[in-house]
Amino acid sequence: MMEVYIVFTDTKTSWAKLIKSYTRYPFSHVSLSFSKNLSQMYSFSFGRKQAGNAFSGFVKEDVRDNLFQQADCEVYKLELSEDSYDKIWGYVQKMEREQALFKYNFSGLFAVVLNYHSKRKDAYFCSQFVAEALAAGNIWVADKPPALVTPRDLFASGSTMIHRGDVQDYPFLSPASDCVQAELVLEAMK
Repeated sequence: MMEVYIVFTDTKTSWAKLIKSYTRYPFSHVSLSFSKNLSQMYSFSFGRKQAGNAFSGFVKEDVRDNLFQQADCEVYKLELSEDSYDKIWGYVQKMEREQALFKYNFSGLFAVVLNYHSKRKDAYFCSQFVAEALAAGNIWVADKPPALVTPRDLFASGSTMIHRGDVQDYPFLSPASDCVQAELVLEAMK
């Protein structure tokens, strides 16, 4: 069995507070990690400046960034077959290679509020991205289209919680040098 990790966070930013005020849910953001130490964590984000993402879109996240220093989180482990893992990994790696094509699906958030299925080409929000990535591996997390999936829906994915609390207290975080080494190993596997 292989494992991926679904990481829910509350970064306590103004944007996070706005999302939480609507969802009435403790977490406003969700990411998908391919490593227990969270060194290979991906999502879609609004308003984060990254190389290749002038304003927002596909991001490889680093839990050591300032954004996550005061964040609360829940981390869930999802066990899946090697075939499913490979398909999900391939889907995410293709997105990473083509990240300049993708943008944040800001209007999709309003569609979720209205329960209106609006699929914009090459545009995603965080829970939509995680739902579509998992679907690429034949893991279905909700009985609705990924463009309507919220972080709350992902909680019911059949995964097992392994941590709840401050991101920096996550017991499996490894030193930055270990994260670089894990990244090199995963890059060699591509």
